[in-house]
Amino acid sequence: MSETDQWLDRFRQQHARVRLRVAYWPGIAALLLGVVGLLWALPVPAELQAISPLVNWGSVFLMAAVIYYFIISVPLAIGMLPVVLGITAAETWLALQDGWLRPGAALLTMAGVAGLYLGHRANGGLRAVFRDIQLLMIAPLWLLSTLYRRLGIPH
Repeated sequence: MSETDQWLDRFRQQHARVRLRVAYWPGIAALLLGVVGLLWALPVPAELQAISPLVNWGSVFLMAAVIYYFIISVPLAIGMLPVVLGITAAETWLALQDGWLRPGAALLTMAGVAGLYLGHRANGGLRAVFRDIQLLMIAPLWLLSTLYRRLGIPH
């Protein structure tokens, strides 16, 4: 079994018993946007700022995630590029709203944790939420792999 399959299988097993999916999956998206937004809001050294205004800790985190995606599966990484570009666009837009990046990212993070908790409330509660935070960047990859499987696209 490849490393990709191991990660995706681990994620699938841990999420087979999610009760309230209508709160859980939007919670994953909100948490991902919130965490990247909080990283985006951290102060950046002048050397990085000189490269481009888009270079910050959030964009570095996303670039590292894309590199990791390409290491474990090229087809899934290519499929994740629009997702990562969408996150980048959302964070850039939020950063351009006068003073809304930090509070917006904090609200998204709290909403995400609440959605994850509601989804796992019956089976694991807060402990399951912490496991989800550890696997935060695998969740969108797992969703994409499920779509690929349904469409017959090898990954």
